[in-house]
Amino acid sequence: MHKLLTVLEDLNHARLDKALSLLMGDVSREKVKKLISAGAVTRDGKVLSDPSLKVEMGQVFHVDLEAHTSHPSLLKGEHIPLDIVFEDDYVMVINKPVGMVVHPGAGNHSGTLVHALLYHCGKKLSTLGDKDRPGIVHRLDKDTSGLMIVAKTDKAHAGLVAQFEDRSLSRSYLAFVEGLLNPLSGTVDKSIARSDSNRKKMAVFDIKGKPAITHYRTIKPFVVGQAVLASLVECTLETGRTHQIRVHLASLGHGVLGDPTYGRHRKKVVLERLMKEHDCHFWQNDRQALHAYKLQFNHPITGEHLCFECDLPEDLKELQQVLEGTKKPGSNPG
Repeated sequence: MHKLLTVLEDLNHARLDKALSLLMGDVSREKVKKLISAGAVTRDGKVLSDPSLKVEMGQVFHVDLEAHTSHPSLLKGEHIPLDIVFEDDYVMVINKPVGMVVHPGAGNHSGTLVHALLYHCGKKLSTLGDKDRPGIVHRLDKDTSGLMIVAKTDKAHAGLVAQFEDRSLSRSYLAFVEGLLNPLSGTVDKSIARSDSNRKKMAVFDIKGKPAITHYRTIKPFVVGQAVLASLVECTLETGRTHQIRVHLASLGHGVLGDPTYGRHRKKVVLERLMKEHDCHFWQNDRQALHAYKLQFNHPITGEHLCFECDLPEDLKELQQVLEGTKKPGSNPG
């Protein structure tokens, strides 16, 4: 797959590798550097070899995403069970459990989804990502459960990246949020960037950050006592920024229940009390109540439109029963 990328105003005088990575969205700077080294980046027919080259607004770059940039990985597969929803020779759709990290990183050198994929697929995973992220096209936070798509070939990977960029790939989530959203349905269109006060957190901004759009729809409010403690909300992503749903909902004053980073302490105390009163076994503390339940895309090779859905996991079923008042103390979700 070939791409023509035009430098935007906010990337004027940025490094070539940084600019191309940002313009392509889900292609890391490390991968861009490999593409540059492989001679896959040109401008006006000239091959570019310096990733630190400063770009200028309006310049157009040609990138060959299918250039050979394969790299050996030192990672070893681990026999970790996978909940496979769909698989063929090109893609996989898996239902990631809560608590599983997607790829290796600081403090996570084993037990990740990538280790499980390497055991299951061997070398039949795309190499367009970083060397420690074979097959990974997009990510879910460690404590967000649900559907993810994995690429088994480079061609499939490139095709899926294109669908993320043109927003033809659709991802919908179920979130249990604090209180009752007003209006009940709507769109959050707020840019997201690193917080100025805490670099480990993301925040919304008016004049900086990456564009981010989340559509939401309230499915059901939950009245506990005299007030609406929480609501079940469907969120559909138009973009895919780090912590996007969690940050957008928190910016509206209705953070995701259980979210240790963006949730409100007062709501967390009430939730923990309810869980204790109902003798909950499945619900996990410091697990945001967010589940990627629906995934739609066109098969990157056959073009067939595919749609997958998965039920809430046991801990979120238990949470829903408690909020509905249908869970008896000591009973398991059903």
